Amino acid sequence: MNYQERMKEIRTYHDIKQKDFAKILNLSPYTYSHYETGDATIPIKHLIKFCDYFRVSLDYILKFSNNLKYNHSNSSFDILKSSTRLKEIRKQNKLTQKDLAKQLNIAQTMITEYEKGHFLISLPSLYTICKNYNISADYLLGKIDYPKHIK
Repeated sequence: MNYQERMKEIRTYHDIKQKDFAKILNLSPYTYSHYETGDATIPIKHLIKFCDYFRVSLDYILKFSNNLKYNHSNSSFDILKSSTRLKEIRKQNKLTQKDLAKQLNIAQTMITEYEKGHFLISLPSLYTICKNYNISADYLLGKIDYPKHIK
């Protein structure tokens, strides 16, 4: 997962310094710098804010697509849609929560929490699910209804 290059590319294209964008996300410049250099994994809620601010797709940032944005995207993610879609994807692939948890190397209880909409899915889990099942990250998070699959 190498989303950092595209984050930096987009931020610099808009001529915004790291420290200034850190303020927009309400983060320290040190923390934001670590997200962009790959020294720390950006939480999905911050990546969503990044994408919303620059009006770019998560699929583009995660290098699932070369489409910078979708013309028909919703304004923001929908945690209830996301939890429902995660459960649908799991069931379509005939996986139990235990099976999916094992694939993601997380506790089964986290899958339950994601599917109930109690927690937003982590970026590493989101990335793995999208990659393994050819699912759009924007679709999984409820930002778009089409396309469902990545190419």
